[in-house]
Amino acid sequence: MNIPDANVPRIVIIGGGFAGLELARSLKNKAVQIVLLDKHNYHTFQPLLYQVATAGLEPDSIGHPLRKIFKGQKNLFFRLTEVSHIDPEKKVVYSSIGELAYDKVVIATGSDTNFFGNSELQHHGMSMKSIPEALDIRSLILQNFEEALLTSDLNEREALMNVIIVGAGPTGVELAGAISELRKHILPRDYPDLDVRRMSIRLIEASPRVLSAMSEKSSADALQALESLDVEVWLDTLVESYDGRVVKTKNGKSFVAKTLIWSAGVKGAPVKGINAEALTRNDRIEVDEFNRVKGIEDAYAVGDVSAMIDEENPRGHAMVAQVAIQQAANLAKNILAESKGKEPTPFKYKDLGSMATIGRNRAVVDLPKGHFRGFFAWVIWMVVHVVQLIGFRNKVLVLVNWTWNYVQYARDARLIIRPFKRSAERGTQNAE
Repeated sequence: MNIPDANVPRIVIIGGGFAGLELARSLKNKAVQIVLLDKHNYHTFQPLLYQVATAGLEPDSIGHPLRKIFKGQKNLFFRLTEVSHIDPEKKVVYSSIGELAYDKVVIATGSDTNFFGNSELQHHGMSMKSIPEALDIRSLILQNFEEALLTSDLNEREALMNVIIVGAGPTGVELAGAISELRKHILPRDYPDLDVRRMSIRLIEASPRVLSAMSEKSSADALQALESLDVEVWLDTLVESYDGRVVKTKNGKSFVAKTLIWSAGVKGAPVKGINAEALTRNDRIEVDEFNRVKGIEDAYAVGDVSAMIDEENPRGHAMVAQVAIQQAANLAKNILAESKGKEPTPFKYKDLGSMATIGRNRAVVDLPKGHFRGFFAWVIWMVVHVVQLIGFRNKVLVLVNWTWNYVQYARDARLIIRPFKRSAERGTQNAE
C-alpha cells in the first residue's frame, strides 16, 4: 500500500462510519499520521436509509464523499479498499490493495444484519444496512407492484403487494410508517388498476412492545400511531421461516408476502485477526473502558463493533450513532494524552435521548428532561437529523425534498434504476 513514511505515529482506522469519521476529524492536523481505509468512498448517514428504501430521498442525499469531508486535512490519507485481516503480532493490516504497517489500529467497521443463523431468512429476506441494500428494497417493492398488474390471480396479486417487516425497533417502525404513507398517498395514483386497499403492511416483533429500547410511553404512542396508519402490529411473535412467499411464526401464525424486510437484529462486523476470546456472542469485540481490545496491544475498537461490558451495560452499549461518536471523540483525546505521557480518560456515555418517526406529523422523542410525541416530536426529529447530516448540500437536498414531499404528498424518487434480482446459486442479493 503506497502511503508516505512519517516521523509521527501511524494510526490506521478501518471504517468510515460515524466512529471512524469522528476519530479522524478529532485528530485533524495533530502529530499523528492517519490512514483511513473503507470499501466505499463515501460516508452513509444510516438513520435515513429507510427514506431511500421508500422513495423519499435519493441516495446522494444521505451519502457524502469521504475525500471531500477530509479536504485540507494534511495528516490524513484515504484509501478505497476492503480489509481482509490484521496481524496483531506484526502490527500489519492486510487489504485488497496491499499491506500496511501501523503503530495503532482502530477497528470501526460497524455492524451487520443478524439473521441468527437462519439461512432461509437470509436468502429470501431483505436487509437494510447500506445504500445499495436500501435501493434493492425500493426496487423490489416497485417491481412487485409492476408484476401485480400482470397477474389475474388475486392471491398472487395480494402477495406481491403485501409487505412484512420483522423487528419493531426504530428502523422497523420508521419503515412501516413510511410504507404506509406510500400506500395511502402514492401507490393508488401510480397504480389505479390495482385495489391498493387490499395491500397489507405487517410489523412483527418478538418482544411484548414496539420500540422496546425506548420508554413505555414512547412505545405506547408509537403503537397507537402505527395502528392509526392501518399497520398490523404482531407482538410476542417470533418468525420461524420464510420461503419467499409464506412467513411462518413460532406460535403457528402464517402470513403471505413477496417482500420481507428484516430489521430484527444486528451483530458486530469485526475484521479477521481478532482472537476468538475477544469476541462476544454477537461478534462484537470486547474492549476495556478505554476502547482497547482485550489481549491485543495497540488495537482499539469503537462504535457498533465494540462491546464495552460493565455492570451498567452487561451486553455493551447500545449500537447507535451517539455511542460511536462519543467513543471516538474520547479515544482521540486519549491517543493525544498518551503521546504526552498523560493518563487516558475512561469512557462515560452521555445519553442525549432517543427518537423515532412514524410518518407524517408523527414521532416519539425521549429526552433526559421529558417525553414528546406527535407534531412537535416530529419537528424535533427532523431538526436533529438535518443538523447531523454532513455537508451543506446534503442538508439543503434533504430539506427541499422533505418540504416538497410534505406539501405535495410526494415520493418522487420511486425509480427502478437498479432492477433487483436474487441470486439462486449463492443465496445472496444483487442488483444490476
